[in-house]
Amino acid sequence: MADSIMSKAATMEIPINSNGDTGTLPEDDSLEQDLQQVMVSGPNLNETSIVSGGYGGTAGGIIPTSTIKDIRMKSGGFNLPKSQSAASRLAQHTDRHPGSSNLNTSSSTEVSRGVAVEKLDSVKKWGINTYKCTKQMFSERFGRGSRTVDLELEAQIDMLRETKNKYENILRLATALINHFQSMVQTQQALGDTFTDLSQKSPELQDEFGYNAETQKLLCKNGEALLGAINFFVSSVNTLVNKTMEDTLMTIKQYENARLEFDAYRSDLEELSLGPRDAAAMVRIEMAQHEYQIHRDKYERLRSDVTIKLKFLEENKVKVMHKQLLLFHNAISAYFAGNQQQLEQTLIQFNVKLKPPGSDKPSWLEEQ
Repeated sequence: MADSIMSKAATMEIPINSNGDTGTLPEDDSLEQDLQQVMVSGPNLNETSIVSGGYGGTAGGIIPTSTIKDIRMKSGGFNLPKSQSAASRLAQHTDRHPGSSNLNTSSSTEVSRGVAVEKLDSVKKWGINTYKCTKQMFSERFGRGSRTVDLELEAQIDMLRETKNKYENILRLATALINHFQSMVQTQQALGDTFTDLSQKSPELQDEFGYNAETQKLLCKNGEALLGAINFFVSSVNTLVNKTMEDTLMTIKQYENARLEFDAYRSDLEELSLGPRDAAAMVRIEMAQHEYQIHRDKYERLRSDVTIKLKFLEENKVKVMHKQLLLFHNAISAYFAGNQQQLEQTLIQFNVKLKPPGSDKPSWLEEQ
């Protein structure tokens, strides 16, 4: 075998220039593989010469094996098996285990494909649902479609919305009262300070300025107590309106959306039921019946949630407003009647804590 390989290598043409030097050996993968086998199992190349000659030429030459080595190095040839590079060993390992190199790639591709399919299905379902609901909404608006109505529940919902609007008006008016009354208390405070200063600088009117200064300070103190009561009233009503009622209205909005979806799928089922009854139509009717049942269950569940929340909201509203209206009435009556003791007793009764003077001002650290 070695003789045949050597004879094949000897018959390859190696061009010789006019100076007798060897030219560049053209790249030949088969020659390199054959020579590699010779290097492993063949004779010692250091003791071998290769005779070459041109096509049709008479001149020939003996090329030493050292020249072959130089050609092999210039053309990026082979290496001995003992000095194989890391890339060659990795390639051999990949050839031995072809499945391990593609395992991670195939698994990541399957995961990406599954995510894409899931997103596509969700977008498709959303588009179909949006189309059906929009169609149902326009049908109801133009009087062409029917809608499910719970008269008792609808009346309670309308009453809640009307009550919320009225309570929001109470909040606006009470907030305006606080702002105006706060300005009056600040004016009384400044007027009392002015009377006190004048009582010290005007000996002939010291008593008169002193009486008025004490009166303004007392009014200022009672005014701050009344402001505390009104602020407590506004805070409680604000919680009732913008948190409790708003939470119920959010559930009502979900209920109304579920009602629209339910009517949309109900209308779709009714249209399919009036059509032909072939095999394909029966499959569509069965799917529509399944979707109709899902949205019906959702509608019934949200209607029950709205009914329960409206009941608890009404009870909470009566309880909260009973306490807050009593506080507002007693505080206003005691202030304008000049009954300081009753005003203080009202604050204690309803657990109203007054802010210390100057608490609204930023601290020294905040100013820095």
